[in-house]
Amino acid sequence: MTTTAGRPGRVAKLPPRERILDAAEELFRGEGIQRVGVQAIAEKAETTKMAIYRHFETKDALVAEWLRILAAEYQAAFDRVEAEHPGRPREQILGLARFIADGLPALSYRGCPFVNSLAELPDRSHPARQVIEEHKARQTRRLVGMCTEAGLPDPEQVAAQITFLLEGAQVSTQNGSIDRTGERLLRIVEALVGQ
Repeated sequence: MTTTAGRPGRVAKLPPRERILDAAEELFRGEGIQRVGVQAIAEKAETTKMAIYRHFETKDALVAEWLRILAAEYQAAFDRVEAEHPGRPREQILGLARFIADGLPALSYRGCPFVNSLAELPDRSHPARQVIEEHKARQTRRLVGMCTEAGLPDPEQVAAQITFLLEGAQVSTQNGSIDRTGERLLRIVEALVGQ
């Protein structure tokens, strides 16, 4: 008999720190950072508040670590497209657009966790907000580099346009204002990079 590993089976096998991060991710994505308390995370992780504070000094530190993990996943997407298309920056850019387009159908009703977190964390000195700002700056630098290598005129402007498209596609998917968002996103990016 084949069974699928659901959340309860997975939780029991994870070390405490990973259970906490897993539970926090599920709750933060589904309910938002501000609505989720440490007690709810402890219950979902099948641990105690004290255990959470042993691994993360504050809830803010836990939020920042969750966002660092998400940022690393996006940086890995950059690494993948560079490895899959060495020396072909236009294809790399399209690969990034495809990564976003492919993820749109699975985007939760709450949308992009970075955008949502920014909305919930207006204090620019919040450690999680700093993680997001550093992540977005790193993404922009990498995208400008790809646009420069592709020989696109005004690489910073093209990178800004692509960034607006990628982030706008996620918001448009979340609010349901545009149909076939992924398909449209790819067509527009293709036109921008001359494919």
